Amino acid sequence: MAAFVDVFLMLLLIAGALAVLSVRNLFVATMLLGIVSFTMALIFISLDAVDVAFTEAAVGAGISTVLYIGTLALVGSQEREKSKFAPGPLAVCLAVGAVLYYATYEMPRYGQPDNPVHTHVAPRYIEDSPTEIGVPNMVTSVLASYRGYDTFGETTVIFTAGIGVLLILRQRRRRKKEVTTEDPPLRDGKGGSISGLGSAHDLVPHVISKLLVPFIFVFALYVQFHGDYGPGGGFQAGVIFAAGIILYALVFGLDFARAVVNEKAILFLISAGVLLYGGVGVVSMLLGGNFLDYNVLSSDPVAGQHLGILLVELGVGITVTAAMLAIFYAFVGRPELLIETSTNAEQPGKERN
Repeated sequence: MAAFVDVFLMLLLIAGALAVLSVRNLFVATMLLGIVSFTMALIFISLDAVDVAFTEAAVGAGISTVLYIGTLALVGSQEREKSKFAPGPLAVCLAVGAVLYYATYEMPRYGQPDNPVHTHVAPRYIEDSPTEIGVPNMVTSVLASYRGYDTFGETTVIFTAGIGVLLILRQRRRRKKEVTTEDPPLRDGKGGSISGLGSAHDLVPHVISKLLVPFIFVFALYVQFHGDYGPGGGFQAGVIFAAGIILYALVFGLDFARAVVNEKAILFLISAGVLLYGGVGVVSMLLGGNFLDYNVLSSDPVAGQHLGILLVELGVGITVTAAMLAIFYAFVGRPELLIETSTNAEQPGKERN
């Protein structure tokens, strides 16, 4: 029965991916992508990778879908006419796929008990983690303690990606020839946001979102601080928290979301999360231990591990939340920059940014 379910999920995944490529309506494609991501989460659950499934559901089916819907509010839901057939990129994709498929023959056979991961890596964590770390969720102990350097690198990558995208999307410079009077108006004149998000007349989404957003935030806090005992942690909690704020922005408008969390607070938080993670490592060194050695944070090594994991996971959650919001704010705020640039172009005596 389990094998039948796995085959069915794989076929559903393939069908969903092909459907995304074939449809022309971008809203339908977005919904199909959410289904594909949720199907991937179900496959991970069938493989007993619950934490990975949680991440896939939160990022793939959650935050990505919300960001795509926010994008469609700006660009519309209809795809442009299909471009001409490009054999070059297709050949490159097929060649890379063939190389990757050939490389799978050098990997250990799936599910064999004598694979290296089952002979010395997994037994080390399973046997020693309860006494060394004392965290019931072994995935959290591996990611936050044994692989603390790796997770710190991932957090730094998220910070760098958020700052990089923020700098790119917030560029105000435009060539003079790009500023024309043919640009479509961005204000609807009926209380709508300049970014195209939110409307004062959508009563049902307003009521439903007011009911859901508080529960989303509470669930994010639960995932954040319960990751030691069950699936979850900073990555998942950060995405869920950001999705709640982005949902609020989609329904009520960007101005109301900025009143809750503005750009200055986001820039502070995206740095504070990384500094909190790295600061735990620095404090560990000042107390006589190694970088990210949580044992020295308390007189009891296990208590020190719990404290260190709690702090670094909090840093991850803050960074992920701020990075997602920074990308969303910078993207949906580009119409405001367009209006400002066009206004400056119409005033000859005013210096353009």
